[in-house]
Amino acid sequence: MVRFVIDAFGGDNAPAAIIDGCIEAIESHDDISITLCGNEDILRHDLARRIYDRSRLCIVHAPDIISCDESPTLAIKRKKNSSLVTGLRILADKEADCFISAGSTGAVLAGATFIVKRIPGVKRPALAPILPTIKGPAMLIDCGANVDCKSEYLEQFALMGTSYMNCVVGLSTPRVALINNGTEEGKGNELAKQTFPLLKANEHINFIGNCEARDIMSGDYDVLVCDGFVGNVALKSMEGAVAALMKLLKNEISSKKRSKFGALFCRNAFRELKKRMDYTEYGGAPLLGVNGCIIKAHGSSDAHAIASAIGQGRKLFLGGITEKIASKIPAAEDSE
Repeated sequence: MVRFVIDAFGGDNAPAAIIDGCIEAIESHDDISITLCGNEDILRHDLARRIYDRSRLCIVHAPDIISCDESPTLAIKRKKNSSLVTGLRILADKEADCFISAGSTGAVLAGATFIVKRIPGVKRPALAPILPTIKGPAMLIDCGANVDCKSEYLEQFALMGTSYMNCVVGLSTPRVALINNGTEEGKGNELAKQTFPLLKANEHINFIGNCEARDIMSGDYDVLVCDGFVGNVALKSMEGAVAALMKLLKNEISSKKRSKFGALFCRNAFRELKKRMDYTEYGGAPLLGVNGCIIKAHGSSDAHAIASAIGQGRKLFLGGITEKIASKIPAAEDSE
C-alpha cells in the first residue's frame, strides 16, 4: 500500500478539488491510502456528501493555512499546525510515502528543505515538471527552485532527471541536453560553458549536447537541464504560447461557417491535441533531491490534476526514486 499525505487546503480550488481528486485516485488505484491534512470540521462536512472507500482515507487536523502571499520561511516556522507543514512532518517521520500540495511553491520548497531534508550528497533539490513534446514526455529540471546555480548543481540535476526518467517513465538511457542559446560546444554564458564538460564527462549521464529553446518540445531530448531562472521563463513561455495558440485556433474556427463545418470532422484530433497539452494529465512537478517523494501540483489544479499527481507520486515511490538518486550522488560529495 502506497501511503499519501495531501495538503487539503493548498491551491486555488481547495479543499473541494483536493477531496474530489483523492476520491478519483482511490477509485483508480486499489493499492493507495490517503491522509488529508486540514481543518477537520470542514473536511468531514465535505466528505459527508461523497461516496468513497472510508477505510483508505483519513484526516489529520491541521487548522492553519499558508497562503501564497506569506514569506515561505517565516510561514513554515510560525504555522507549525498548517496543513502543509503537518503533511511534510508526516512524510519526514516516514508515516507516509509521498506528499502532495498545490499550495505555495516557496513554502513547499522551504518546508521540504527544513523538515524532510535533502538526500545526503544532494546540493540543491530541483523542481522538475514533465512536459508534453511531439514524441512523448520530457523533463525540465530545474523550473524555479534554484534561480542562481553552480555548474555542479546542474550536473546533479542531470543525474536526478535521468533517475526519474529511468525508474518512472521506463527509459533505460534518457537523452540529456543542456538548454542553451546555441547548439555548439562553447556557446552560452559562463554557467553553461562550465556545465557542458561536466555533463559530457559523467559516465552516468547520456549527454547529447545543447538544446536551443525552440527545440525543447521537439521530442529529441528526455531531460532538459538548466538553472531555475531559465527553466521558469521557458516553462511560462511555453504555457503562454500554447494557451494563445489554442485561443487563436478557436477564434479562427468560430469566425466562419465553413471553418465550423470542417472542425466537426477534426474534433477528435482537436480533443486529443488538447489532452496531450493539458497539464492536468501530467499531475505536477516532482521535487527531486529530498529524502522522500514530493509532488508540487499546479496552483489551479482541478480534481483530475490532483488524481494525476497522486498517480505520478505512486510511480515515483514504487520506482524507488529516492534510492536511485542516492545511489548516483554519493554522500561524500555533500559539502554544503
